[in-house]
Amino acid sequence: MILHLDLDSFFASAHRSRDKRLLHRPIAVGGRSNLRIFDRAKRGIRLYNHNSGAFVNPVFYHQHQEDFERFFVDHINGKRKIRGIITTASYEARAYGIKTGMSVAEALRLCPDLIVLVPDYLLYHELSHAIYQFLELEIPAVEQYSIDEFFGDVKGWISDRELLAFAYRLQREIRERFELPISIGIAEGKWIAKLATEYAKPNGICLIPQGEIGRFIHEIPIEEFPGISKGYKKRLERYKIETLGEALKRKDLFYGWGKPGKMLYHRIKGDDGEGISVKNSRKSIGLSRTFDPIRSREEIRRRIVILARHIVYMVQKIGANPTTYYVGIRYDFGQRVKGRKTVDRLFSEALCKAIFVEIFEEIDLGVGSVTKLSVRVSNFSDQKCKTLSLLEWNRDISAQQLSRSVQRMREKYTLDVIKGANEL
Repeated sequence: MILHLDLDSFFASAHRSRDKRLLHRPIAVGGRSNLRIFDRAKRGIRLYNHNSGAFVNPVFYHQHQEDFERFFVDHINGKRKIRGIITTASYEARAYGIKTGMSVAEALRLCPDLIVLVPDYLLYHELSHAIYQFLELEIPAVEQYSIDEFFGDVKGWISDRELLAFAYRLQREIRERFELPISIGIAEGKWIAKLATEYAKPNGICLIPQGEIGRFIHEIPIEEFPGISKGYKKRLERYKIETLGEALKRKDLFYGWGKPGKMLYHRIKGDDGEGISVKNSRKSIGLSRTFDPIRSREEIRRRIVILARHIVYMVQKIGANPTTYYVGIRYDFGQRVKGRKTVDRLFSEALCKAIFVEIFEEIDLGVGSVTKLSVRVSNFSDQKCKTLSLLEWNRDISAQQLSRSVQRMREKYTLDVIKGANEL
């Protein structure tokens, strides 16, 4: 059987584990685009990169904790404007209709007594990593699916009759050791276990025996199943399929959609046989930032170079050699453009910055203001692979050695201890 463990309202619960005054009160954690990485002054920025899995990215944090006014409030033309969105709300806050993705300003209108907390990503990642280490000692195979979700495979380790007792013990020990509530779903299929967790919340446990899956999913709306995207939802609705029970009766339909359709059908049925992924090697590393409209192309290029510096730090931290580079731009009039370039060369900071700027120059429409930049690297190759360019080898070796020396300085001090002249 497979266990899916999901920390309840994780960010909010993490703060409560450190401050008991927040217990039983409507609280929420807010967030906003971290634009201080573009500041010309040094900020002591570091990265925390211990965790892995989908949706788990290295996070920037500042050494000085900020309060609500400094983090969420902007003063524009003498007017006070609350910025940011809700990333996590406690169940007490949800009772007022507060949801993830809602603006902080709207949340405060719904609940004037709401306590909106500044995010502490270092705390979240440290707690997540600690729980992962704890689970590794308790379960033979553990997958970190996201910063607050884990899968555990206990086949051959815990008998079916002992499963519930085992899950309750895990739940109790996580509460006692980390002061965090957690819900657990248990099933033969990985994705049925994940679905079961939603019906265990908050702080509950839900076990679905293989013979009970049909009854369990019968009335569940199709959009609640992990893996049914908006596209699949529209497809299914065209056939008047609204629940998972109805979907289960249309094997022919799913099989007609080829391999992805077959895989989805058996996930719903709970007999897909998918195991967990113990190690999630990164396929790509990316960053994006949204900001107020900027027309100056010189400033945009400066920001691309700064994002590149952070990408370089993350790439070198895991020892990867990406060969594909991507840049995306969004304009104030709604247009989006993107471009990519593949170069079979040794990775270095100089190369990364140059390629990102080159792509930008090629795709930029040259009109209007930019409101969002995205950069990403992927297609990691072995640094000793013969396909890497020999024409630039000597120059790339020198550039890579310089990058590694700079990396050691940044790891010892902070990420912005050394900046390029074009970042200032």
